[in-house]
This record gives sequence, structure tokens and C-alpha cells, in this order.
Amino acid sequence: MDRSIALRGLGTLVLCAAIAGCASVAPVLYSEMASSAYMAPDKSDASGRVPYRYSTQVDWRAYNKVILDPVVVYRGRDHQFADLSDKDKATLAAYMQNCFADRLRGRFALVRERGPNTLRIRLTLTGAVTNTPVLGTLSRFDMAGAVYNGVQAARDGEGTLTGSVVYGVEIFDATTARLLAAYVTKQYPGAYDIKATAGALAASTAGLDKGADALMAQLN
Repeated sequence: MDRSIALRGLGTLVLCAAIAGCASVAPVLYSEMASSAYMAPDKSDASGRVPYRYSTQVDWRAYNKVILDPVVVYRGRDHQFADLSDKDKATLAAYMQNCFADRLRGRFALVRERGPNTLRIRLTLTGAVTNTPVLGTLSRFDMAGAVYNGVQAARDGEGTLTGSVVYGVEIFDATTARLLAAYVTKQYPGAYDIKATAGALAASTAGLDKGADALMAQLN
């Protein structure tokens, strides 16, 4: 087959995927998350990464210890895992636990007991989309895909045929159990993060890395 014809064919496929991507998974107010009743649309978030949030006035610097609960894999009917296997869910949950613990350890002492100056953080994995094998990577080099992904990169949007992860974060004062902040978020790699297109869960794990960094930016 003539190479130019093959590339045009891939370009058409990528553009179709881009259009389909407009209907990609978006976080919802997960009904079985305890804090969902407190959250409201976050109108300050133009990116769409954090569509729902609850916040209070908190001096985060007053806290120097944190309890990180084991990651919860959401089982509610409004989950967004599609046909993701239980094994893949467990893989993502384990990665999420380690990823967030590593980030938190740079700012807090990780502890197991409640006490003064201590936060408690609960993470709930609510959904994920896997990468499209092979085509996800190829779409970064095809002309049509390059144009689309260039636009997405400039606006911090999702790349073509790339996976993502959605989850909830709830932050409590460990002593009083008062809810200090909560949000649901969708995270995904940069549109030109080629490494994150290799492997079914690579984009989801890259998204968790970005999400952990975003949490630390909030707590610092």
C-alpha cells in the first residue's frame, strides 16, 4: 500500500477518534461517596479536570502529619470503569496508594494514629479508560493527529486514543473527623507524552502522578 494513502487513512481514523473523544468519560457526583452531598460545581476550573469540589478555609501549614487510608475502589452503580478488569482496578489502586504516599511523604510524616496537626486523606478510584493499543502512539506522528494533539497540548486537553483516570479525594481533620475539602477529578497525561501511550494503563498511571502533584500543590 502506498505510504501516503496509509497515512491519510490513519489521519482519518485519528480525526474520527478525536470527535469521539468529545464524548469521553467525565467525572460525576458519585452517589456513594460520602462527601458527594457537600460538593458543588467548581466554576473556577476551566480545564474540566476538577468539575466538583467542596472547600473550607484551612491553614494547611498547621498540619505536619497525615494518615493515608487504603485506596477504595468504587463499587457504586455510577462507576466509570466500563469493562476494566478487577485485576487492572487493583493494579491502579496499588499504584495510586504508592504514588500519593510518596508525594505526601515529602511534606508530611505518614502516621497511623489520630492526633493533633494531623490530616486524614481518603482516595476513591472511581473510573479509568485504557489506552488504544498501537494507534494511540501512531496518532502522535500522523499529520492529522499531530495537528489535533498540538491543539490539545496547548489547551492542556486530552490526546487522541489516550486513557485517563477519575477519582475522588476527601480530606479530614484526623482529630475531629471534620471534612476540610473534597473533590472529584479526571487526570490524564499531556497530549504529547509518548511514554504514556505505551501500555493499556500507562495514561492512567501518568494521570495519577499528575493528580498527586496537584494535591501537593493544594496542601503546600
